[in-house]
Amino acid sequence: MQSITEQLFTLQDLEYKKFHSKLMPTIDSDVIIGVRTPDLRKLAKTLKGTPEAERFLTELPHQYYEENNLHGFLLESIKEFDACVTTLNAFLPYVDNWATCDMMSPKALKKDLAKLYEWVKIWTASKETYMVRFGINMLMKYYLEEEFRPEYPELVASIRSEEYYIKMVVAWYFATALAKQYEAVLPYLLEHRLDVWTHNKTIQKAVESYRITPEQKAFLKTLKCK
Repeated sequence: MQSITEQLFTLQDLEYKKFHSKLMPTIDSDVIIGVRTPDLRKLAKTLKGTPEAERFLTELPHQYYEENNLHGFLLESIKEFDACVTTLNAFLPYVDNWATCDMMSPKALKKDLAKLYEWVKIWTASKETYMVRFGINMLMKYYLEEEFRPEYPELVASIRSEEYYIKMVVAWYFATALAKQYEAVLPYLLEHRLDVWTHNKTIQKAVESYRITPEQKAFLKTLKCK
């Protein structure tokens, strides 16, 4: 029987590897196999619930980028909240790039948003770049609609980091928040609550959004810092 790593290599596309490696500047190209995301998702579906998958989820750290992405997709099949968080917490310290981080969207986490927020506070207080990024991603995904509370953007604005992939997701969060909770989050720009780079990147992303009105975009442009 082929190992999971061997199965990944049977799906290898060298042209895709070459292309995708350019998108992942923080990852050594030697650990990128070159497997397209739809093929990874199909493999995850095939492996779901098997002893092989259960074993794979405990074999950390993985060697290859696609093994990490497959791990993230297998996490999504865990249906019980606490089991999902336990498996997620074991994996997050090994996440070393934005793509693996952003691909993960376990539906089980939506089952208890109050409890999830307690974990979000822990993740965003971490010194691990992608643990922080994952926590902000969860705030962006689940807490900008009916669940929105003013403390959420307050938490994101309080994060201070020089890490590019944290600053970028903070800007992404506030641009998305402007599209969904404009009046509530506009003061963060009016009062210059973010560092200059993140402030300007937020405005850039918001102006690029189709969910923000032309009038709002025109006003946001006047708020750019020199």
